[in-house]
Amino acid sequence: MSIFSLPMKGGGLGRGSATNLMQLPIESINLQMLNVGFAKHNGDWNWEDVQSPFARIYYVTEGYAKVFTSSGVMELRPNHLYIIPSYVKHTTWCDGKFSHYYLHVYEAFRKEADIFEYYDFPSEVEACEGDERVFADMCRLYPFATLPASDPSSYDFASKFNAYVKRYNEMQLYEKMELRGRILLLFSRFVHYATPRLWTTDERFTNVLDYIHIHLNSDVDVDTLSDVACVSKAYLTRLFQKHFNTTPLQYINQKKVEKAQLLLITDSMTVKEIAYSLGFNDHSYFIRFFKKVTGLTPNQYRDEMK
Repeated sequence: MSIFSLPMKGGGLGRGSATNLMQLPIESINLQMLNVGFAKHNGDWNWEDVQSPFARIYYVTEGYAKVFTSSGVMELRPNHLYIIPSYVKHTTWCDGKFSHYYLHVYEAFRKEADIFEYYDFPSEVEACEGDERVFADMCRLYPFATLPASDPSSYDFASKFNAYVKRYNEMQLYEKMELRGRILLLFSRFVHYATPRLWTTDERFTNVLDYIHIHLNSDVDVDTLSDVACVSKAYLTRLFQKHFNTTPLQYINQKKVEKAQLLLITDSMTVKEIAYSLGFNDHSYFIRFFKKVTGLTPNQYRDEMK
């Protein structure tokens, strides 16, 4: 499950009222296109418990629909942009006409904590003039990137995902540069209204988070993290409970599971090899924890994504 949250709407804010963001290098945002297209529905955009290793961005042109997540309900309406982060389980619903552009983007796993770790993003923002044209241009330039069907079971599995990633990697440099500009333009609409998480003002905590991501393939323990933060284990645990509603160890394992989900669909390593590569000394514990987080064992997850 991504920690990218979905509670806020940005449409009601003035263009100058957003909180200034920490100056992160733009090079740290490397979103790659998997699919882009336009879809028209009439009461048939109803998919349950969708969970994918990529993010979805929508621009609604007509009608009304809803997206249900653990954080609440998004009501999709025309002339607005919406984002569903990777690994966020959601259910879609509509009972009438509903038309929208869609963009599926993927970011390869990084060692550093990314922008989604530092900020809360709105799930909805008002579209700006020209956003629809950006989508239309991408559909015109990349007609091969449309989905085979709207049903996630037609595209949301390992072989398709890997084929889409391979297709992007084989694009010409100028195509990737053009795509990067368009994707960043659309993503900037959400960044404009993003707000720093409370803990980002605490350098001790940011150092801990960076350490976790850099050493995700190792056996990271709480003693080491408390040394990195120069605080006691008890105080560090309270910080995690306050800001993430979890313990440091649970947070570490959550990040490991997210990486494992990606490896299970992009790599041929066995479950035991993946567990050991992520610093789990006991692969049976890894299997139990993976199932606790995802509801599936690693092999069940891999089979479901085939």
